[in-house]
Amino acid sequence: MATLVCFHAHPDDEAISTGGSMAKASAAGHRVVLVIATGGEHGEKPSDLAPEETLGDRRRAETDRSALALGIHRVVWLGYVDSGMQGWDQNADLNSFHQAHLEDGASRLAAILREERADVLTTYDWHGTYGHPDHVKVHQVGHRAAALADTPVVYEATMNRDAIARFMEAAREAGEMPDGPPETDDGNPFGTAEDELTTAVDVSGFLDAKREALRSHASQISDTSFFLTMPAEVFSSAFGTEWFIRHGAPAGIHESELAGLG
Repeated sequence: MATLVCFHAHPDDEAISTGGSMAKASAAGHRVVLVIATGGEHGEKPSDLAPEETLGDRRRAETDRSALALGIHRVVWLGYVDSGMQGWDQNADLNSFHQAHLEDGASRLAAILREERADVLTTYDWHGTYGHPDHVKVHQVGHRAAALADTPVVYEATMNRDAIARFMEAAREAGEMPDGPPETDDGNPFGTAEDELTTAVDVSGFLDAKREALRSHASQISDTSFFLTMPAEVFSSAFGTEWFIRHGAPAGIHESELAGLG
């Protein structure tokens, strides 16, 4: 059996981006490790925090519930502070992930990769899907850590820009008025063009686990969010495939599973 390490920027990113793939790998008997760069300290602050409870405390507890839903075997926190969105004052925090030295972050992650003898690492595409400073740093740190640890296979998790466009067009033809793609932090188009992708993982059999993981992050994903209010068939259409770019592989979708995890 193989070991899959998924590297994410904030709590809840794991559920949105690679939740189905992690649940699928775990169900197949592989070891699944989640590494989170920051505590998500600058997310939405819920009104029901206890007097001594911080948002970071809440989000760690939520991540534990998400990990249980997805069958994740180990959660590791890399120890950096959330950098906030592009242009926020928090970007300048010297303890933030955005400000971290590349070699420091990569060394921390590489130590985990070596300890776990990771066969596969997932990180993000070059602009972190939508340009968030911490997501961009995950891309940079992930690739450098894999080089340091000699991790053989690296995938960049992303969103299929063309599939989103097709989904929206189908919704409009059905008489619905879907929202457009989320705004990006860096002005680049959301996600990645389909012809640049290499891997489309069918996670339709694990959408209940993915949705339960999303529900676990209640401080950030409310019961009225589109993630949780979509009818099951619409959710399956939108999130039944998770998309990746295999580092070093030629462009063009030619894989239906992460390497060694099928």
